[in-house]
Amino acid sequence: MLRALPYALFVVKTGLLVWGILGLWEYLIPAAGFGLQNPNFPAGTQLLHWLLLSLTGSVFIVGFTLRWPPTPLVTVAMYVSLATLCFVETVDFGAFGGPPMSLFIMAVEYVVYLTLAVYLLRSPRIAERFNGREAGIARTD
Repeated sequence: MLRALPYALFVVKTGLLVWGILGLWEYLIPAAGFGLQNPNFPAGTQLLHWLLLSLTGSVFIVGFTLRWPPTPLVTVAMYVSLATLCFVETVDFGAFGGPPMSLFIMAVEYVVYLTLAVYLLRSPRIAERFNGREAGIARTD
């Protein structure tokens, strides 16, 4: 089961990319009408939201496919960007319906980002995928 975890993450990131693309599409062509836009967010915040989601999914998918060694670190940097945007959307623009539920949802999102970051940076499976070696073991070829 643990061997499949990187592939499960690939599937999740594919879903993130699709969601981001649909959100961008609806942002640029409001008549698309998927219902993904948050009317409480200013236009720039909404655009940044969809761009970051799309970029996070794209970076991981391309990096995973090409076995690009910086993928885990770049993905973690994208999580930091998403967490920062989540804070702004929650505190300044009332995402998730406002306190106290919004703060709980933001905290859950942060725990997910932290858990994924630790996994990407410490997992032997991830190290093997992106560096061709187990974590902490130098390559001898």
